[in-house]
Amino acid sequence: MSIRIGILGFAHGHVGVYCERWRQDPQPGIAVTAGWDHDAARAAGAKEKLGIALCPTVDALLASDISAVIIGAETSMHADLVEQAAAAGKTIVLQKPLALTLEEAARIVAAVNRHKVPFTLAWQMRVDPQNIEIKRLIRSGEIGRVYMLRRRHGLSTHVWPGFENTWHVKKELNRGMWADDASHAIDWLLWTLGEPASVSAEIATLRSEKVPDDHGIAVFRYADGTFAEIVCSFTCLAGENTTEVIAEDACVIQNYGDGPSCQVPRPRDAIGLKWFRKGAADWTISATASPKSHAERIAALAYELARFLHGEREPICTAEEGSAALRMTLACYRSAELGRRVTIKTADEQAPLYTDPD
Repeated sequence: MSIRIGILGFAHGHVGVYCERWRQDPQPGIAVTAGWDHDAARAAGAKEKLGIALCPTVDALLASDISAVIIGAETSMHADLVEQAAAAGKTIVLQKPLALTLEEAARIVAAVNRHKVPFTLAWQMRVDPQNIEIKRLIRSGEIGRVYMLRRRHGLSTHVWPGFENTWHVKKELNRGMWADDASHAIDWLLWTLGEPASVSAEIATLRSEKVPDDHGIAVFRYADGTFAEIVCSFTCLAGENTTEVIAEDACVIQNYGDGPSCQVPRPRDAIGLKWFRKGAADWTISATASPKSHAERIAALAYELARFLHGEREPICTAEEGSAALRMTLACYRSAELGRRVTIKTADEQAPLYTDPD
């Protein structure tokens, strides 16, 4: 039996990917029947492409014959829309990142808990099979203590013609591209190693002031001394290596794990994930294949979201975890502003870590 869902905003392009996959493949049992967007042109485009009914207001969509919503509106609208959907008793899938501020994040967590609605954030890095295998290697203890982890994450968005005119680069709607997309790698780190104790970061706009936050580096430090580095470029045209784990008993290497490394030619026998154990004679090659494209990686999330909507799996990422990832992201901004390492506060400390200089 198909679950009828509605879309609250088509700003995030990934939402259209999930909808198109469900439209083409009936197996997941998801029927996208209605949509709303404050942008009339965007709403009309979604109606034409997906063949759905358009609702004039958020309330009208929530009152329609749906049991769940995907929220894909601009990040600045997330808290309001989650509160409305939760009050209406709808299952909620929220496109990343959770919110712009910790105050908005707290509103989302409170609404989900108060109304006891199923909720998940949509992070494709958490369902990527190679990422799951890397996490298993780390959490199982079979590679020993992790000393250092490095993740390179990139896009080429900042060299796209016209990208400076999109909502993604507007501070009031999305803060910046570090908040928008480095948050993928930051959430992956949270999911893999847990929440760190501190961070030292540099975030800068090097190519054009019209598209902020095109480069950044963050070094997180864990309570046990482990280092974890996130390196992001949004002018990145090509790549290969995406993850490196240096552990007590092994070194783990992942290639072809993000957009730039997926969109360029690779050797026919290219290895996506491998590790070398202490005392071994050769590398262990993972049987888990690399996706052929970044679009394939994004589209794969549609199936895990469907399982969540059917109640067949736990949330991919809870609201509380989304708040923790946001706290880490905002700590990076704060560190870059202050020019020093900053402590990442725990959830029970209410003082905001980051405030806009404006």
